Amino acid sequence: MIFGAARQDDVQHRQYPLSRQPELYSVPVTAGRVSQVLTVPAEDVQVHTDGTQMIYHDKKGFEDTFRKHHTSAITRDIWKYDTKSGEHTMLTTFKGEDRNPVFGADGKSTYYLSEASGTFNVHKLNLENPVSNEQLTEFKTHPVRFLSIGNGTMAFSYDGELYSFEEGSEPQKVDIIVRTQSADNTVEYVSVNGGVREMDISPNGKEIAFISRGEVFSTSVDGSMTKRLTNTPEQERFVKFSSDGNAIAYASERDGKWSIFKTVKQRKEEPYFFASTLVREDTLVTDSTDIYLPEFSPDGNLIAYIEGRRTLKVKNLKTNETVTLLTPKELYHFSDGDKYYQWSPDSKWLLVDWGVSLSNSEILLISADGKTRKNLTESGYYDMQPKWIGEGNQIIWFSNRNGLKSYATSGQSEFDVYTMFLTQDAWDQFNLSKEEYDLMKLIEEGDKKDEDKAEDKDDTKKKKKDAEKKEEPVKPLKFDLNGTEDRKTRLTIHSSKLSDAVLSKDGKKLYYLTRFEEDLDLWETEIRTKETKKLVTLGAKSGSLQWDKKQENLYLMADGSIAKIDVKAGKKEPVKLKSEMVLDADAERRYMFDHIWLRTNGIFYHSNFHGIDWKAMRTEYEKYVPYIGNDYEFAEMISELLGELNVSHAGGRYSDTIDNGDETASLGIFMDYEHTGNGIKIAEIIKGGPLDKANFNLKPGMIIEKINGETIVPARDVASYLNRKKGEFMLLDLVGDNNVRKQITVKPISLNEEAGLLYDRWVEMNEKEVKEKSNGALGYVHIPGMSDGPYRSIYEEMMGKFFDKKGVIVDTRFNGGGDLVADLAMFFTGVPFLSYETEDRVVGGEPTSRWTKPTLAMYNESMYSDGSCFASGYTELKIGTTVGMPVPGTCSFAGWERLPNGGVWGVVPVSAKNKAGEWMENNETDPDILVKNQPEVIAKGRDQQLEKSIEVLMGQVK
Repeated sequence: MIFGAARQDDVQHRQYPLSRQPELYSVPVTAGRVSQVLTVPAEDVQVHTDGTQMIYHDKKGFEDTFRKHHTSAITRDIWKYDTKSGEHTMLTTFKGEDRNPVFGADGKSTYYLSEASGTFNVHKLNLENPVSNEQLTEFKTHPVRFLSIGNGTMAFSYDGELYSFEEGSEPQKVDIIVRTQSADNTVEYVSVNGGVREMDISPNGKEIAFISRGEVFSTSVDGSMTKRLTNTPEQERFVKFSSDGNAIAYASERDGKWSIFKTVKQRKEEPYFFASTLVREDTLVTDSTDIYLPEFSPDGNLIAYIEGRRTLKVKNLKTNETVTLLTPKELYHFSDGDKYYQWSPDSKWLLVDWGVSLSNSEILLISADGKTRKNLTESGYYDMQPKWIGEGNQIIWFSNRNGLKSYATSGQSEFDVYTMFLTQDAWDQFNLSKEEYDLMKLIEEGDKKDEDKAEDKDDTKKKKKDAEKKEEPVKPLKFDLNGTEDRKTRLTIHSSKLSDAVLSKDGKKLYYLTRFEEDLDLWETEIRTKETKKLVTLGAKSGSLQWDKKQENLYLMADGSIAKIDVKAGKKEPVKLKSEMVLDADAERRYMFDHIWLRTNGIFYHSNFHGIDWKAMRTEYEKYVPYIGNDYEFAEMISELLGELNVSHAGGRYSDTIDNGDETASLGIFMDYEHTGNGIKIAEIIKGGPLDKANFNLKPGMIIEKINGETIVPARDVASYLNRKKGEFMLLDLVGDNNVRKQITVKPISLNEEAGLLYDRWVEMNEKEVKEKSNGALGYVHIPGMSDGPYRSIYEEMMGKFFDKKGVIVDTRFNGGGDLVADLAMFFTGVPFLSYETEDRVVGGEPTSRWTKPTLAMYNESMYSDGSCFASGYTELKIGTTVGMPVPGTCSFAGWERLPNGGVWGVVPVSAKNKAGEWMENNETDPDILVKNQPEVIAKGRDQQLEKSIEVLMGQVK
């Protein structure tokens, strides 16, 4: 049997060691040792009856399998492989998709699937004369999939049905009758003890509303009682208690749009939602378009919300009057719920996290009537997540002004908590020294005692005053908005990767979630002394903080769980959720289909949907939903739907963990597949791997005979000896030249660790070849992705190791994307304008942090996302010569979203345009010099694209 797998390339193979580029293997039908047939990617392989030929389609890089209608360099082609000569011959030249070849009955022709007609149909070509191509079927709208052949009869699927087909006749639908027991009960009980995605604390501090699996729940703060409040196939999100705590509001996507609903208790005898028997749902805010993200003003009269994803509105719940605060001209949309705003204590103002652009956000102060607006930060940095403090004269927010920033524009940054005071008096008090502040508090306490003594003389008067205090409305805030930029300061003493922060009620202490190494922990800073310590070790991947209304109890939501934090003791106590829900998976999938279609309809970056009738596609695909049997099938069907749009960064995904699944470990070697006897013959020891130790004295050609005393026999797959052995001590018996034997003890590594070593090896081989063939004149760097780490690596090497070189080859093949294109463009376009010298020598110059010598960029078909942006920018700016293969146009942003079932899907909400004003999606970038690495050449150790790049750049720097 033959099969594809991403195990390990042949030791000679020079292509980038990417797990998405599989190899071809064979294994005996009786089981046994796996042998490598091809080290180059080959899929849907068919073997000729005489064994002399194979046909297959290639895989040049990554793009969703179900993407349709695209014509670019990444699309698949049909190839023929001669098993005797080892020669690969490309049979098709159509620039779109050609896939799934099968041999004809005569062995001299092949049938395959091609999109040459606009959708996949069955085609035929003569193996001896491939230019003779004939389309055999005429299907429209949907693709033909999964072509196979037996005894001269072909079979395939189309539009959810199976067909048989013989050349010269019409395809015939195959009638299939499946007899099975009727499944009347499509529901299941699902335990709810985690999976929390949102939470809100009630005003009375007694209960917590939260979202899990797309439903609203309420739980007591001690977790003793939990109640499900909604029961809909649609998902609920953005849960909030009303200001008086008598209602829980949330958004739900029903009837083709998001609306805001509220659930209220129906019996006055039941004060808590988690213990209520009867609840009622009412519509709170709805319209013809999407409305979500409810935020209630503290007085309960107003509600702020987002309309149509890009408009911020405020509605008076008593008069139903609305005010528009921000419009689509000021807001952009990236994902549902990507806006943030918070009411002032007096219900007159909103603090808004205003995304000015993808690389800058500001803090806006807007009056509820929309008449007054002030940008409080005006910094050009990321300023976000503002919060009102105390009575409203102070705010805090996050800023990356001081922290280390990723070179990648949208990469990770280190943030600080900043504070600003909206009145001069509050600012003056904040700037008191600890001694001055303590004295002020003593004086205030003394004045209060005198006042209490006077009130005690007239108990009636005191009671009357207490009653008046309870009824006294919140005083309107009065701000000194002139000079706010001078009344701000940094509260944290160290920039870090912040997740959330809150101030204590008295303003003395800052509590914040941050990570300095791997996971989030809770830290505490004393504001006046700056004394800082880790308060609680959490080890969380994500988290947020929320005080109850009185700021007496702090709650943490982290990694799907809720906990109560005792800040005095530095401890956390889990809130144990105890509930279950009845899940109708079929109904949930129907909703998720509607949601995906609706959201795509609302956010797709271009109104023409790439020429696709998106409404018609809904009709075409929703008919499949009742027949979907599991979440994997659903993700595949969604990929087919989104594939119609012919856009990058799109599709459905679903993955689940397998308990105690197979996990092959690595010894850090290349094995010799030609070896047929007992043991594993070492073809190469990977540098930095478990066997690369000086005292082992191992060499290629040696044979690992035994693992933990067990002989490695040909009748068993080698991988099985290493299954689930990562990090465990393992005894190896080896035999070398002259039958010399030795035993060593090693710890195997994971395949991910091995992949890192293979990448380093590949880069080192390329660098060595460039050095040798250029006689040391050129340097070589590879950029695997557009993020901070790769930038720092190339900066280190180009400004260090290769500083004295005449030029550098910049290899961007298989670049997976990110957001680094502008930084790279600036780095590669440095122009010398000043030198620092002594009479004897030049000691430096400007610019000091940019490369000022020639570069040459290498392209290929598997550059994606920001890798595509880089190819376009490097070419348009004419930075240097380019060599390789065309780069598909995928310069867009991904809009990935998690679904209630745990699946993920995405489509493009924002794309890019080049200097000419052309959309870069589906806009291919061609290299100056076209060079294709032929499969049989690169498999034997030659990189033709690199060889040409050395030749070209050497001609430019001489």
